Amino acid sequence: MSFKITSTAFNDGDRIPIQYTCEGVNISPPLAIIEPPTGTKSFALFIDDPDARRGVFNHWVLYNLPVKERTLKESLPTTDRLDIGAMQGVNGFGKIGFGGPCPPPGTPHHYHFILFALDTILSAKPGATKDEVLELMKTHVLDKTELVGIYQR
Repeated sequence: MSFKITSTAFNDGDRIPIQYTCEGVNISPPLAIIEPPTGTKSFALFIDDPDARRGVFNHWVLYNLPVKERTLKESLPTTDRLDIGAMQGVNGFGKIGFGGPCPPPGTPHHYHFILFALDTILSAKPGATKDEVLELMKTHVLDKTELVGIYQR
């Protein structure tokens, strides 16, 4: 097996269930991390919608997830620090934590759950932006993987 991110809520390329969107409860889906590379010290996760009208729209910034945490339970709190040791940043909605898919009616949008295995714990403070996290991690990426979900209103 190789480094991978999965969900019990949907498979790669499938529709994201409504409860994980703005039309539902708008909670984060359950996620699992499989076979991180040797030397991984933490993970960073972004959810991006490249189909947004104004360019890539970010739905979640999560970082400093300890390597021992291989699962993210459903409905994580929208706080800048999580009990599992991870931190969350500001998403494209200007809020901390997960913000579910909420595309305008029309064509389907693709939501990329992009997971990075890092060789360090980042010095980012809680509430960092995606750009701040990307800058800090740019020389520390061991590997990356992604899971794509689709949603249409």
